[in-house]
This record gives sequence, structure tokens and C-alpha cells, in this order.
Amino acid sequence: MPSDSTGRTLRQKRRSENDTFEFSDLLIAVYIAIPTYVANSTPVLTGRGGPIDQGRRFIDGRPILGANKTAKGFTYGLLLGSAAGLAEAALFTNYALAFVGIAASLGALLGDLFGAFLKRRLNIPPGNPLPLIDQLDFILGALLLTSPLLQLTLGAISILVVVTVPVHLLSNAIAYALRLKSRFW
Repeated sequence: MPSDSTGRTLRQKRRSENDTFEFSDLLIAVYIAIPTYVANSTPVLTGRGGPIDQGRRFIDGRPILGANKTAKGFTYGLLLGSAAGLAEAALFTNYALAFVGIAASLGALLGDLFGAFLKRRLNIPPGNPLPLIDQLDFILGALLLTSPLLQLTLGAISILVVVTVPVHLLSNAIAYALRLKSRFW
């Protein structure tokens, strides 16, 4: 593709001048969202298990993550989120993208664990809300881990961040209505 004197392609230049979303932004967002949302929601569906931190406490005397973060939930979240990523790779017939789905799943789960760790440091009990952190920790973790594998656009990141907050709140309300969660957030 032709480039200007600064080396930017004309498409990049046109895009930065227009600051518009492109269809590719939506595709990237959907590709990351599906394994991320599957990985993040799976632990609610798989039930209880032993806590990842095995009941250990951090140097502040509080639980490292808390009883709600289980090895079973993490394992199943990673497996099912990765399976969703593999299915997307097969659908798009680009198996190199399977690694993106696996990274998104792992990032979502690690982001959620970071949110739990932060909440314990702030003395917020498991299951109690920490607005925005609860809604965004997993998507930010997914974005962090997928960024070396996929060229993330500002448009795709914006879509994911903006859409994730209401989707997360709605899915939690549904899980509460189905009695899968004891609290609606």
C-alpha cells in the first residue's frame, strides 16, 4: 500500500484523520469478547470447589483471593473459553487465531483474579461489589494478554470496554434470577 513521507500507509492516515470505527474494529471486538465472556462466566456455572489460594492469607492478614475464586472455576473457564476461541478460529478458518482465544480466556481469568486480589486489599468481602473493577477487570486482562498476538485498534478496545459494562451487569442479573448467584451484581 502506498505511504506518505512519514511512512504511514494512506489507510492509517485516512483512519486517523476520520477517527471513525471500521467493521474490522467490530470483528476484533467480537473475536476477543466471545472467549473472554465464556471464560469469565463459566466459573459461576461450574459450581464450588477448593479455593485457588487454598485459604492462605496475604501479608496484610486478609485472604489472598477469597473462597469464591476456585481452581475448578479457573480450570473450566480456561478450557471452555479456549474452546470458544478454537471454534472461532475454525469458523474463520484461521487457526493461528486460536492462540488469541486462548490468551483472551487466560487474560480474562487472570484479570478477574487481580480484581479479587484488589478487593481483598481494600477489605471488600467476596461477592461484594467494587463498581467498574468488577465489570472491567476481566476484559482488561484479556486485552492485555491478546495485545502481543493481535493488533488491537482503539475502536475495538472502545467497543469492548463500553459494551462489557452493561453486558456484565445484565448477565449477573440473569444469573441472580436463575439462582446461580446469591447477589445481583
